[in-house]
Amino acid sequence: MQIPARFCVLLSCTCWFAAPVAAQLPFYTDDPAVTEPGKWHFEFFNEFDALQLQYPNVKQNTASYKLNYGLPFNLELDVDVPYLAIFRAIGTPDAVGEGDTNVGVKWEFHKESRGSHLPALGVSFYVELPTGDSNRQLGSGLTDYWLNFIAQESLSPKTRVNANLGYLFAGNTSVGVLGLQTTRGHVYTGGISLLHDLSARLTLGGEIYGGYSNNGDLGRSQLQVLLGGEYQVRRGLTFSFGVLGGKYVASPRVGAQLGFSVDFPDVFRRPLIGGVQLSE
Repeated sequence: MQIPARFCVLLSCTCWFAAPVAAQLPFYTDDPAVTEPGKWHFEFFNEFDALQLQYPNVKQNTASYKLNYGLPFNLELDVDVPYLAIFRAIGTPDAVGEGDTNVGVKWEFHKESRGSHLPALGVSFYVELPTGDSNRQLGSGLTDYWLNFIAQESLSPKTRVNANLGYLFAGNTSVGVLGLQTTRGHVYTGGISLLHDLSARLTLGGEIYGGYSNNGDLGRSQLQVLLGGEYQVRRGLTFSFGVLGGKYVASPRVGAQLGFSVDFPDVFRRPLIGGVQLSE
């Protein structure tokens, strides 16, 4: 299948990305790393967005819960469930409830090594189940099939670049009233993020992501920018924050995100002092 010339131009400029689930909080661009075998990783974020050109829809709040489990052979199982609140103009009922559920698997098939020019590489495959009420715009009413390729290149010991390139076989990328919406078609996705560790605890960065489809039923295009970071409160517990804004109706005009991630059982261990773990 030939990729449209318009998409190639956009990809060369921005390396588009629009993910069904949040990746390395607060960023939507995923990294190749997976949860260690036999361990659980939990993420939560709440994003509040002001919408554009979607009257009577005015604002949307997305609370997302994601649980990962590490498997052997650098594999990871993922489950993500959003809870949505769509706020509408006076006189039009708001919509509140569960959105569509994502289930997927991720594989880190190559780790970055010193002296090699080959980046860390991974791939993920997600299926989004239509568990949200499409009549109230909480779900798409479609089953989505999504393949995403992931790469990470270290520019220095403290700076790295993540890049994603994905393909949606069927369905759409919408979460509530945000994202690309098409009745049943193909969507090209991708993104790029730049992250820098200011200290052992604080990481800041930015990203550009979006999506495009040549399907005639496509109602939207998407292009967004996010600036944010994460702060490690203690081993196994990280706080994340971000601000974002976008162009085109599928992106929020402006938004803010707060979240946290927890590694089990690391969060329950005593903190390390001088490389030695405190006793009970």
